[in-house]
Amino acid sequence: MEAASTATGGVPRVFAVIRALSAVQAEGGRVTQLARAVGLTQGTTHRLLQSLVAEGMVEQDERSKLYRLSMDFFALAAKAGNPGDLRSLCRPVLLRLCASLGDSIFLLVRSGFDAVCLDRSEGPFPIRSFTGDIGGRVALGVGQGALAILAFLPEAEREEVIRFNLSRVREYGVFDEVYLRTEIERVRQLGYAGRNTGLLEGMAGVAVPICDREGRAVAALSVGTIADRLSADRMPTVVELLKREAAAIGPKINPFDATLRRPAQSLSGGSGERQINPVGMATSTQRD
Repeated sequence: MEAASTATGGVPRVFAVIRALSAVQAEGGRVTQLARAVGLTQGTTHRLLQSLVAEGMVEQDERSKLYRLSMDFFALAAKAGNPGDLRSLCRPVLLRLCASLGDSIFLLVRSGFDAVCLDRSEGPFPIRSFTGDIGGRVALGVGQGALAILAFLPEAEREEVIRFNLSRVREYGVFDEVYLRTEIERVRQLGYAGRNTGLLEGMAGVAVPICDREGRAVAALSVGTIADRLSADRMPTVVELLKREAAAIGPKINPFDATLRRPAQSLSGGSGERQINPVGMATSTQRD
């Protein structure tokens, strides 16, 4: 007797197959394997799979005959699970951190070989930052937020960015490949970027990566403040707050959010049209 047949109708059986497929998504599943997992006959399992294929929720590899959940399935789930974009998702977080810490908070998102300032919440202290206002961008690796994103990219992507950006970060005068790789390893070990490079005199910052469900850094939460406010005694508290918020954001990120692909285009109004010099710093000094 089929274990799942006691449930009312076929819907529970369909979802049993979907759950079984999710468990073997990486390698794919065969009818026999999936039938055993859900307690159905091979014939019933095959019919359910073919129905899901017809609806576009499951795909079958023509050569291996293995079944997997389709991209359409994940797109549908992502759209239902998180209708908001990254900026909307993070806006309450920026306001909460700004109120708790009394410092300026930035949301940076990766855009190719750069990091773009997607949003900010301004604290009471006048500061300067590498990205300047909302919409400003900087090369990945320069500044705490951009460095935190770079450090937690998958290795192959990280290496590609380092090769491309090395000449760009060298224009700041203090970077070379050994220094950059040392800083990246340091950030990976600590889980945050918080060293004051001295590039912005009197300024200090700390940032943590925001990682998606696959552990890939897609953005960063960053604190920007005057150097005196980020002492060694205060640093652990700031880092803990940032990490807690970033960890809560990660599982909520919509992997199909257009903001992650085209952050600059997601910004409306004049703030997204800032002029950037060759090394990525905003041309005017900003209070962020």
